[in-house]
Amino acid sequence: MYCPAHQSGQTLQTTIKNAVTFSGVGLHTGKAVRMTIHPASAQYGIWFRRTDLSGDTLIPARWDAVSDSRLCTKISNASGATVSTIEHIMAALSGCGVQNVLVEIDGPEVPVLDGSSAQFVKALVAAGLQRLDAPVRAIEVLKTIEVSNGLATARLAPAESLHIAFHIDFADQSAAIGRQDKTMNMANGAFVRELSDSRTFCLQKDVEVMREAGLALGGTVNNAVVVDGADVLSPGGLRHDDEAVRHKMLDALGDLALAGAPLLARYTGHRAGHALTNKLLHKLFATPEAYRMVVCDETMAARLPGVGVHRKDLPILA
Repeated sequence: MYCPAHQSGQTLQTTIKNAVTFSGVGLHTGKAVRMTIHPASAQYGIWFRRTDLSGDTLIPARWDAVSDSRLCTKISNASGATVSTIEHIMAALSGCGVQNVLVEIDGPEVPVLDGSSAQFVKALVAAGLQRLDAPVRAIEVLKTIEVSNGLATARLAPAESLHIAFHIDFADQSAAIGRQDKTMNMANGAFVRELSDSRTFCLQKDVEVMREAGLALGGTVNNAVVVDGADVLSPGGLRHDDEAVRHKMLDALGDLALAGAPLLARYTGHRAGHALTNKLLHKLFATPEAYRMVVCDETMAARLPGVGVHRKDLPILA
């Protein structure tokens, strides 16, 4: 069983028992990169360190460190060190209930691997969780907060556990995607079972546009779902009929993890992306009456992402 430990009625923070390493290329930079996730102490949080740079190379995985959110989430520090496309590994850490790690990386972008969080999840579960001597704290949303940009909206509302609801509409661009809606409670390992293997996606007609802009240089049909009208160009087709909206939910979980603690809230995204979700967190933390920090007892902790995951229940980990 893979779940946070309990002590004296409180749920304890966790890290991983053993370091795990990934090698691959960045989705947008196309550069080869090696990334190692190390255990960390209680209250450390999640930090990235650029090992290929000198000087101040530590970057907090936090909402107020986001410096760019076009097509992916990039964080930076005051010295200019950056790491981009962090949303898939952040989703994996959140979805596996890991609160404290140091991520060392020798390049500017997290490896895309297969375009989902599946390989990250597999390695984190294999590494196992280590209990730490500090209680888990969560962010309880007390009032509804909403932001918008044109037709796109993102909202956080009070809830007893983290729910994610998402709507996408590509009906006028791709019949392979069309309109998709999905709502899910992230408790009881739902992320790992239902969302973690869903890959990033794009339209074939946008590929050259992105590459001319210096983006998607590492993208291929093997690490993204590429669609052209009603056709899915990636080998093997879709992993789920609604893989696109599932991946948007994966991204949302990763971007929400930049809050710095698990959220007890209902997130609703309507055509939302990285920028709008980050804008939502900015508004939340600028509204003190909209949230409070709570220490998680066993009942509350049972509703957090990452609790109740069993290896035998996970076909992607077989």
